[in-house]
Amino acid sequence: MNLEFLKSIINDIFLTDSPSGYYISINNVLGNILKNIGYSDFKITNKGSIELFVEGIDKNKNIAIAAHDDTLGLMVRSINGDGTLKITNVGGPLVPTLDGEYCKIITRSGAIYTGTILSTSPSVHVYKDSASKSRDIDNIIVRLDEKVSNRDDVLKLGINNGDYVCYDTKTVITESGFLKSRFIDDKASVCIILAVLEYMKKNNIKPRCNIYCYFTNHEEVGHGAASINKSIEEFLAIDMGCVGLDLAGNEYAVSICAKDSSGPYNYELTNKLIDLAKNNDINHVIDIFPYYSSDVSAALRAGIDCKGALIGSGVCASHGMERTHFDGIFNTMKLLYLFLTK
Repeated sequence: MNLEFLKSIINDIFLTDSPSGYYISINNVLGNILKNIGYSDFKITNKGSIELFVEGIDKNKNIAIAAHDDTLGLMVRSINGDGTLKITNVGGPLVPTLDGEYCKIITRSGAIYTGTILSTSPSVHVYKDSASKSRDIDNIIVRLDEKVSNRDDVLKLGINNGDYVCYDTKTVITESGFLKSRFIDDKASVCIILAVLEYMKKNNIKPRCNIYCYFTNHEEVGHGAASINKSIEEFLAIDMGCVGLDLAGNEYAVSICAKDSSGPYNYELTNKLIDLAKNNDINHVIDIFPYYSSDVSAALRAGIDCKGALIGSGVCASHGMERTHFDGIFNTMKLLYLFLTK
């Protein structure tokens, strides 16, 4: 499969801001990529997710795959008297890692301003507690790169409560094969699905049955795939694998999740994925994710009657400064391809 194609789309996808609920820009990017590789017949759901239908060999069976293109983020909660912004989180970012990050503020009119996320005690020369102060959501602010000194100055710029605050991804591909960036969860999986679709279209390979492919944009807030097609029999989420503590996952393998905090995944479908990996020499692990939920979880809670499973490349430092390796990405691509064709 074409790993170079996957690498070629990473910057476009990773550098497009898409915190949960802010989907127009990323949908334009993904829509153009889908059209370029030969999939122009997709639709945007009312929630803003992309739904692509691919006809399979067995037209009587429907399955679904999904990756979420929404990311963690922030939103303006209020404007402080000194012209700084108080913020609230969108999803569950690891807030202490945000201290010192550059960001953009996107207003409801589409105007964009830049700024920096800072502790409320940001200087060692001024604040005695600058090193020890908690870096939680109530103790960080956004300093605007504008000449503002009070709330009215900020309002005149068009910035208001409810505006999105998007922080830099710092996306880098190293010579040793690592992808390090914010939001590998789950934009790496978005790229994986697109690369597999590109390979199948280029080589005229039909899936074993009908596929509903989703790129959802509310997964980080819990309901991304809650409204997928109800006729599906199997649903595979491609998301990140967890790394750390006693978990089996690593950055070079595809993780097959047996259970997360929402409960166990389907026994038969999970076994099928394990067998596919074993029989095709795919570097894989079987794992438990203790503080995790997925688009499959959202679909099951919404009453979708399907067999659900979860795979993904192992990601280090999730919801912080994340990293994975292209070995893990490629193993995930291969397992996804086999799931769709075998």
